[in-house]
Amino acid sequence: MKSLPASVPVLCASLCLLALAACTKSKPPAPPPPQVAVTTAHPQTVPLTRQFVGRLSPYYSANVTARVSGVLVKRVYAEGSEVRQGQVLFEIDPSYYKAQLDNDIAQQALDQATYVNDHITAERNRKLLPVGSVSQQTVDNSNAAERSAAAKVQADQALVQSARISLGYTRVTSPISGIAGQQQVTAGAVVGSSTTDAGTSGTLLTTVQQVDPVYVNFTISAADLITLRQSQGSGSVALAQQDSTTVQVSLPNGTPYEQPGKLDFSDPAVNATTGTVNLRALLANPQHLLLPGMYVTLVVRFGEQNNVFLIPQQALLRDTQGAYLLVVGQGGKVVRKDVETNASVGNDWIVTKGIAEGDKVIVTGVQVAHEGMQVNASPWQPPAQPLAAAPDSPPASAAH
Repeated sequence: MKSLPASVPVLCASLCLLALAACTKSKPPAPPPPQVAVTTAHPQTVPLTRQFVGRLSPYYSANVTARVSGVLVKRVYAEGSEVRQGQVLFEIDPSYYKAQLDNDIAQQALDQATYVNDHITAERNRKLLPVGSVSQQTVDNSNAAERSAAAKVQADQALVQSARISLGYTRVTSPISGIAGQQQVTAGAVVGSSTTDAGTSGTLLTTVQQVDPVYVNFTISAADLITLRQSQGSGSVALAQQDSTTVQVSLPNGTPYEQPGKLDFSDPAVNATTGTVNLRALLANPQHLLLPGMYVTLVVRFGEQNNVFLIPQQALLRDTQGAYLLVVGQGGKVVRKDVETNASVGNDWIVTKGIAEGDKVIVTGVQVAHEGMQVNASPWQPPAQPLAAAPDSPPASAAH
């Protein structure tokens, strides 16, 4: 039997090594688990706030109307200026009412003289009756004349007082202190007052509004109000008393209004058309920045939420099933937890259900982490806040 050439065993060995190397390259080593940053969930108490859009209205608003008829002589005040209660705003021609007052005074004087004469006659007859100088009939007649004259004097006094009041109404005064608006009737126009079954109405001259303080009116749905009260019954929410419920307003240009307000009215009934409940807050307005009719955004602090979790906004994910969080569970594996959230505070979502104390919620790395995947977790650090933060900037996320 012939022996193989010496090069054959070497060739076979080389082929085996190449095959082994090829097998090794076809199965690369597994990549390391992705790195994620987590925050530990801890229950805490946070303010219970809701955001609304409201409309401002004056604290007091009074229509200034003509209470007597006549020609409007002049406007005394400056339109858009502040006026005091009782300050004269308009003057109506007083000639007719002055003449009427003079006539009533004269009639009162005439009837007063008649009463004096009848009184003297009645007194004389009452003294003559015991000696028989006059009859009882004469005394009765003189007494009746005296009483009639006295009643006429009283009626004249009422007419004089009425005439004085009508004359006073020719000087139209402001019923309240506030800002007087634009005049509705120019000088020279005839204004009037009429009385009907519905009441007394007169020509509208202007409107005076008190805007310090000022009201902001808004509504809350009946469903949300019921939810809040049910949450209070379960202990998850502590609602403040009405006079302790604070309001923070933002102006139409987005600037926060410095003066906080307080809720001062809650309608006990639900509007049948809109299904909402009317609420009203009171705000100080010393600089008159808030004007009636203006729409503003307001945040109402109804109380406190108990045992909720503040989770950074970037950690919350959503899909067709709803909101959820990715949590690092036992053995470093990712677990999905469906959660409920109803509002936000600063840069955090308020999570009310779905997670428990001590859960390690993934904040950074949610894009690469998937349910069931092995990950390496490290503590998440919130971004540093600017050193010169404005006083009204949102607070940094609470420590987790």
